[in-house]
Amino acid sequence: MSRLGLVVMLIFLETTMLWAQSPEERPSITNLRFYFHDTLSGKSPSAVRVAQASDTDKSPTLFGALMMVDDPLTEGPDMSSKLVGRARGLYGSAGQTELGLIMALNYGFTDGVYSGSSFSVLGINPAVQHVRELPIISGTGLFRMGRGHAIAAQTYSFDPKTGDAVVGYNDTIVTYV
Repeated sequence: MSRLGLVVMLIFLETTMLWAQSPEERPSITNLRFYFHDTLSGKSPSAVRVAQASDTDKSPTLFGALMMVDDPLTEGPDMSSKLVGRARGLYGSAGQTELGLIMALNYGFTDGVYSGSSFSVLGINPAVQHVRELPIISGTGLFRMGRGHAIAAQTYSFDPKTGDAVVGYNDTIVTYV
């Protein structure tokens, strides 16, 4: 390659790299705390089984069960506390020997500064572990292009008879503004 061609290529690459870097972009870290109410029982459940494998009911982990959810998110663990959003999507039992829920959920917020913003979680929730970490893969609104982790840090309540659960979440989301 000629020297002139090499110089032109280096100038082009440097210009492209400068263009790709935006000096105005700084990471913004958001920490959220809320409670997830997953209700499978009663007249108006927020989670319903929409599919299952032929042997799901024989499995100790309900392997193959698929749930569709529209779960309320609240400020506190009691259902009477302030509603801040909803978790919508699906989860299914993906573990044959130990409980592991594959979760594909969108956490949308309807109150406060985050109203109209959402983030999505996609990953395995090892539900029997005390602390569970799930990946946040993207978001909208204030969480646009966000990434981070959701930590299901506290199972506030669980009814093994009905499957109803309230879980406290601590989420950290990194975005660039």
